[in-house]
Amino acid sequence: MYQFLISNRDELIARCRAKVAGRSPPGTAGEELKHGITVFLDQVIKTLALERTADPMRSRKVSGRSGGGKPALSEIGESAAQHGKELMQHGFTVEEVVHDYGDLCQAITDLAFKQDAAISIDEFRTLNRCLDNAIANAVTEFGYQRDSVVADQQAHALNERLGFFAHELRNQLCTATLALSVIKGGSVGLGGATGVVLDRALVGLSNLIDRSLAEVRMTAGLPLHNRLFSVVDFLAELKLSASLEADVRGCKLNVSSVDPQLALDVDRDLILAAAGNLLQNAFKFSHPHSEVTLNAYAMADRVLIDVEDQCGGLPPGDAEKMFEAFTQGAEDRSGLGLGLSISRRSIEANGGILSVRNVPGSGCVFTIDLPRHSVSRSRAVPVPPSG
Repeated sequence: MYQFLISNRDELIARCRAKVAGRSPPGTAGEELKHGITVFLDQVIKTLALERTADPMRSRKVSGRSGGGKPALSEIGESAAQHGKELMQHGFTVEEVVHDYGDLCQAITDLAFKQDAAISIDEFRTLNRCLDNAIANAVTEFGYQRDSVVADQQAHALNERLGFFAHELRNQLCTATLALSVIKGGSVGLGGATGVVLDRALVGLSNLIDRSLAEVRMTAGLPLHNRLFSVVDFLAELKLSASLEADVRGCKLNVSSVDPQLALDVDRDLILAAAGNLLQNAFKFSHPHSEVTLNAYAMADRVLIDVEDQCGGLPPGDAEKMFEAFTQGAEDRSGLGLGLSISRRSIEANGGILSVRNVPGSGCVFTIDLPRHSVSRSRAVPVPPSG
């Protein structure tokens, strides 16, 4: 095999390059071969040459020992690790890393058969040892580099979100602190405009914390804590918590009457936070002195909770974009743009659906769709599906 590889080196490299080129992503340069097949083939030849000497074990410094591993990384191991890194950087997959070395093995086998070249069993064992160690080191480094890239992307995304959160938190806190300082000076009272500013800042802080806690629960995959509760009580709690924000925003909140037997069996905290966020958005984007409506009703085996605002409606195609993280489609850019995304995830985790319907010239209707239950003294009574 030693003489065969020397005599056919260029032909083998050409065959391998043709195979690699056929799998390369569009626009990929030839950099991926810098530590690839050419180097590896020369190292195989060098290994075979050393095994023909009086001290054949010196070849292990080039090829590595059988099974690879430490104590010392071989020449093949070092160059294969670099090759794995290069393939990762150029957009190849881990399968293509393996194929890259398999191409050479296939090229050697095909050409040797074509030329009727005699290759001994020991030489094939040496080739397999070299391939085994090269593939193992290339794949290991490829995986390490891929994990590093993913970790960096996740860290960047987390830092960006924390930055937005800290910025919004600081703004609300600074506003509340300044308003409180003016009020403490005695020149204005709590019932005046400065008191309204303080209320608005405190409501903003509360909303920000509620959304963040809901997101932590959803992201961490914490188990749901389902319990049966009446929709009447649920709406009453929503109305109580939303009334202050309605006053701060200069809006009127209308809450519909509900069948007292109507119930939900979900994680109350998550659904309360989701519905609360829909109301916050409704007050935020509705025109001053307009009305926001909270309406709950049953339809077959589902409970629907509508939050209708008077924002004036949405441009065509903007409805679904509203549920994307960090998306804000109105002039008021306060907040993180995460509320609707978190709300949808919270509702879906409870077997529900969050949708939006645009009413051109009027506003939007956000609908929470959840499984219907009836109030029972001892247990939840699900309503069977119709049909």
